[in-house]
Parts: sequence; C-alpha cells; structure tokens
Amino acid sequence: MIKCIGLIFAVLLASVPFAMAQELPAGQRMLYLVEASGERHHVADVAFDPTGSDTSYSITWRDEKFEEHFLSMRPFRCFEGSAKYWCRVPYPYDIKRVVTADDLTDLEYDTMFIWKGATEYGINMWNGVYYQMTLEDGRLVGALNEIDMDTLSAPPDEGVLRPIRDQDLEPGEPESHWLPKLVIE
Repeated sequence: MIKCIGLIFAVLLASVPFAMAQELPAGQRMLYLVEASGERHHVADVAFDPTGSDTSYSITWRDEKFEEHFLSMRPFRCFEGSAKYWCRVPYPYDIKRVVTADDLTDLEYDTMFIWKGATEYGINMWNGVYYQMTLEDGRLVGALNEIDMDTLSAPPDEGVLRPIRDQDLEPGEPESHWLPKLVIE
C-alpha cells in the first residue's frame, strides 16, 4: 500500500508544470537577438526587480547597435543586417512593465520589431515581429511570430492594456527570418 501511495505521489509531482517551479531572472540581464545560425547580437540590457509575486523590469537599448532611419514618414532605430533590417517599434500605449513566470506579455510588447529589406525604401506594417516568450531554465526565450502592426494603429479602448490577441499572431518559420529568436539571460 505504501509503495502504491508513493507511486501515486511521484506521478502527481511529475505532472506539475515545470514552468510553475521556475523563477524569473532577477537583476541585470542581457537581451540577444539570435540568428538562425546561432550567432547572437547583444542589443539591450534588461533590469529585473522582483516585488512579491510580480517582477518589474526596464530595458536599456544599446543605441550604438541601431542606426537611425526615416521610414514611411517616421523615425525608426534599426539593427542592420546585410539583407534585412530589424527596426524597433516602441509600444505606443500604456503598459505596466511587470511580468510573472506565467505572463510575459508586457516584455513581449516592449520587444516588438518591424523588418524591412535592406534595399527597400519604406516600411510595411504587415512585416511586424512579435517574440512570444517562455521561461526556460532561468532565461527567457522568445520565438518569432509575425504580426500586422496595423493592429496597433489605433489606441485600444480605455483600460485595455493587451490589445494583441492570439489570432493576431502567426508563428514564423525560423528558416525564413534573419533573427528568429530572442534570448534574455
């Protein structure tokens, strides 16, 4: 009987989601954009400040890694590659800048980009990049999703802090993008 109870306990313990046991990073961490080849580019630093069950954060972009571009009548800061540019899209609406192990949405909103071809004149809002993040072994890993940034062209209704819905995201094909992954560690 004791062996049976022990086996049941082991099965129940194994079924607890691993993400629940993980903790968000604390203190200063580095944000990398990662090429499909694995080459990493340190483009920002993220400071995490745990406060009870929530963790606030702030991002300091490494401005020397980004070039100024005036695209489609707007200024953009772009990380330049030989064939594509990754242009930062600062989230334009209210955001708390608070995350939990189960909710990384604010950080995802703060790390959105639009890509453009290096030889293209303007920018196309449907080339949005949204890194959907998960907590993996004490670091945050973002998988590229495509998004039409026109979703954010009008302010959300008052009190709506999360206007991007799951149906607005399309999982990107890693081999078809220059920087298919984001890592914070």
